[in-house]
Amino acid sequence: MYSFKQKIKLALTACLLSTGILPVIAQQSYELNQGWKCTKANTIQASGTQISSPQFDLSAWKPAVVPGTVLTTQLANKEIPDPFYGLNNEKIPDIYHVGKEYYTYWFVKDFEEKRPTSGEKVWLKFRGINYSCEIFVNGQKVNKEPFEGMFLRKAFDITNLLASNGKNRLAVIVYPSNFPGNPNGGQGGDGTIAKNVAIQYTAGWDWIRPIRDRNTGIWDKVQIEKTGLVNLKDPHVITLVSGVRTPEGAQQPATVKTTAELENTSDSPVSGVLSFKLNGQIVSEKLTLPAKSSKTYKIKDLIVNNPKLWWPAGYGPQNLYDAEFSFTPNGQKVSDFEKLQVGIREIQTSWNTTTQSRQIAVNGQKIFIKGGNWIISDAMLRFSKERYDAEIRYHRDMNLNLIRIWGGALVERPEFYEACDKYGLLVFQDFWMSGDCNGRWIDPMKKEDQWTRRKYPDNHPLFLESAADMIKMVRNFPSLAMWCGGNEITPPEDILVPLRDKILPELDGTRWFVDYSNSDAMSYNFLGGNGDGPYGIQPLEVFWQQRTFPFNSEVGSVGTGDYESLKRFIPEENLKVPYHNTGTKPDTVWTYHTYTGVGYNQFIDPYGKPKDIKDFGLKAQLVNYDQYRGLMEGFSAHQWDWYTGVIIWKTQNPWTAMRGQMYDYYLDPNACLYGLRRGSELVHIMANPIDGMLMMVNNDFTAKRNLMLVATAYDTKGNSKLITKVFTYIEATSIKKILSVKNILDELGAKDGSFLSLQLLDENQKIVSDNFYWYPNTEGKYSGLQTMPTANVEVVAKRLSGDKIEVSLTNKDEKTIAFFNRVSLVNSQSKERILPTFYDDNYVSITPKTTKKVVLEAKADTQPTQISIEGWNLPLRYVDIK
Repeated sequence: MYSFKQKIKLALTACLLSTGILPVIAQQSYELNQGWKCTKANTIQASGTQISSPQFDLSAWKPAVVPGTVLTTQLANKEIPDPFYGLNNEKIPDIYHVGKEYYTYWFVKDFEEKRPTSGEKVWLKFRGINYSCEIFVNGQKVNKEPFEGMFLRKAFDITNLLASNGKNRLAVIVYPSNFPGNPNGGQGGDGTIAKNVAIQYTAGWDWIRPIRDRNTGIWDKVQIEKTGLVNLKDPHVITLVSGVRTPEGAQQPATVKTTAELENTSDSPVSGVLSFKLNGQIVSEKLTLPAKSSKTYKIKDLIVNNPKLWWPAGYGPQNLYDAEFSFTPNGQKVSDFEKLQVGIREIQTSWNTTTQSRQIAVNGQKIFIKGGNWIISDAMLRFSKERYDAEIRYHRDMNLNLIRIWGGALVERPEFYEACDKYGLLVFQDFWMSGDCNGRWIDPMKKEDQWTRRKYPDNHPLFLESAADMIKMVRNFPSLAMWCGGNEITPPEDILVPLRDKILPELDGTRWFVDYSNSDAMSYNFLGGNGDGPYGIQPLEVFWQQRTFPFNSEVGSVGTGDYESLKRFIPEENLKVPYHNTGTKPDTVWTYHTYTGVGYNQFIDPYGKPKDIKDFGLKAQLVNYDQYRGLMEGFSAHQWDWYTGVIIWKTQNPWTAMRGQMYDYYLDPNACLYGLRRGSELVHIMANPIDGMLMMVNNDFTAKRNLMLVATAYDTKGNSKLITKVFTYIEATSIKKILSVKNILDELGAKDGSFLSLQLLDENQKIVSDNFYWYPNTEGKYSGLQTMPTANVEVVAKRLSGDKIEVSLTNKDEKTIAFFNRVSLVNSQSKERILPTFYDDNYVSITPKTTKKVVLEAKADTQPTQISIEGWNLPLRYVDIK
């Protein structure tokens, strides 16, 4: 469920009249997101009252990016180099060294809006400023009280400040925080960044370098909104779905509970009707609002018969209903309204006594959590609805069902949640704490001791005010599943207790709150240590045989891209094979972009030492695919026995880093995405790397019967051995062992290694799960891969309806396997990949005399396109699209 103000002016319509809801007088909301100008504050002597006068000369001022930061404006004006490329970030002054004044800026916007007639109000709304500001309109100061803190929305009544001729000027001076932190290389630098109620990663972390302005600016939306004298704010919708439901069939009724805050700005009481409309039904309450008052009012419950329910990805559809709140004064037109989309669902949690961890249910059905940790979409806060949509779609395509928003960042934007609602990703939302900055551990990189850091931030009331406001902003989204006090540490008691016991129950009250991300209340720590991990590349056996934490909030951490990805941010002179058992230190650019410690060396070596950077990139993808498929398979093999969930650390990067990403900053997937996609299938066939046991996993709510398992082994020369073709079945939400193939594979691959093809077919002989493994020889080396002949693959690409293209890959050889092939959509002239492009599979292997199809989707545009394909034993080629 999400709330958004109507974007365009609304007129009287017969449709609204037929519902009994009368339209508002010229209500509209629009963004101020173009035509801003700015200047550094210390270069000008004028005051805010002078600057905000429409007559004040701005001819020498520069264009500004709003929403944006000082850094995004400087980048747009070519005053700084791209900080995401090479070592460019080192060329940009850091606020800690140059002082706050360097990044203190005036931002000015001229806009047209006439002072309304009686009965209308005009509001100036900010959705995020970092860190504090003073606001002026037409020579008068707007914010009489301080406006500070990165995570507060503010709305100001500017009706009486507007010019009679409609020519207005808004001027905002934005000050950086008082505590930018020393970017000394520690997690969050010296830790003092956490004295603010703001993002912590901007002082640097092990996956990112410092953001030089610490994201100072008007970083989120600025809007003008028009209402009547009564303003409707922060509506709240709660949906109750009793019992155990299934996605199919008729449903028992669901209950919808609603409230909304009404602000009467007039000097007199106002009587009227507060209404809520959903699915053609309307419920309403007659109210009298005291003069100059603001209060939350409850509407009677609405019962939805046979509701279309919202489900997480893979389990059912993501049904959403259009809904609307409105307030209509007696005998008048609608004063204000809010539109929403409502997902009818209920989140439940319970304690699993077998695993000793929480388990999550949706609509009464338990869900094995397969999640990814998310930092932020862009480290410089360049957010867009389109990018959010692409990133969340990638997470859906990985067959994940949850995203955790890490506590060193922010409460994500409504557009993020809209995408999660659309694609069915549950959200685990942290508040702004981290064990690193907030004092969980002793740390020589930190400026202050643990007891002092434990009290961060400096302004606890501001933290609580901000938390309450962010809860109101996102609480209506069905994807929001749980709240978390902080990353690896609880907030201080005077924040934790009111947040847990008062603010959340009053403002939400429907979601599980865990005090910190690896709390015993979430996942009992019977192993000791931090309660998460392991990190870095692991032997696959680790995921299967070593029991970790029963709801593991962070595990993983590789993701270096291939050559095409690396060359986007590494200068050509640095595009060399990184430190790889050569006795030399890593290249400085690679180190700067956090390659050090990723740990590929010993895992790439069995494939043969890389000949060049392109060969390194390909072999890294083999490791990536195997690692994340194996991770999810190992956890799935022990679901409901050892585990109730696992969350990958991490699935995306907001910067050009080389660790913890399934796709790069430019939205180019690497093999991690497809290995994770394979291992996370709802119904999956897999092989235990230790004992060779073939196992089925069924995460669905229904049993799967009449399935045929086809298991075929191959040597590296392409000779095949059918292991079994057997009918099988599996119960709902369960795992099942079938047989071991270890002896067969050991014998077949003793010298050069082997391959294993596993398929599950349904009763129509359609593939339900298709899994292809490659194994080393008895010495742990993939020697047979080194001598594989070039594959003979016929590639046909044809455009389907809409933006989809189907690529058919036919292996014409009698024996040779076409191994590990990447399909890409490219510009036919530049040969560069078109991003983002979504593939239903990739890095595919094609056994002899078979065909595999890859369907891809990319937004159609005017650029000429081709398909490229390249694999382990298939040279790069380009194919025209029919």
